[in-house]
Amino acid sequence: MAVVVKMSGTSPELYNCIAPLVMNPEIIKYNHNYPFKTSESFIWFVAFSANQVVGFFPVEVRKKSLVINNYYVSNDDEDVFVSLLDAVDNDFLGEERGVEAVVQKPHESYFRTHGFEIERAWNLYLKMRKKHENE
Repeated sequence: MAVVVKMSGTSPELYNCIAPLVMNPEIIKYNHNYPFKTSESFIWFVAFSANQVVGFFPVEVRKKSLVINNYYVSNDDEDVFVSLLDAVDNDFLGEERGVEAVVQKPHESYFRTHGFEIERAWNLYLKMRKKHENE
């Protein structure tokens, strides 16, 4: 299992460990050539294995929801997906806002097993939402 570390969207440690990845042409290709972005409204969950970054989930904190978008998981490793989803679940446990995710279609099953349901489908992505316990 990967070790997941929570980082602020503008923290120097985030930039130090993520910059080599988000500037790598292969990883940008993984993200369908869409650039990665961050700001103070983001919380990043970064997965490490053997002191190497093996994945990350940026979570944008919005007024009505929390949104996972433009993530990366090395080799689409299921254990890393599970570690990242568990970390998000644990961190936002009891949160009133729902958690949404813009998911690449091949990763649908990982999100489904964590209680996400499809709200909308596009060619390459799915908008999925994890319902709050009260819904």
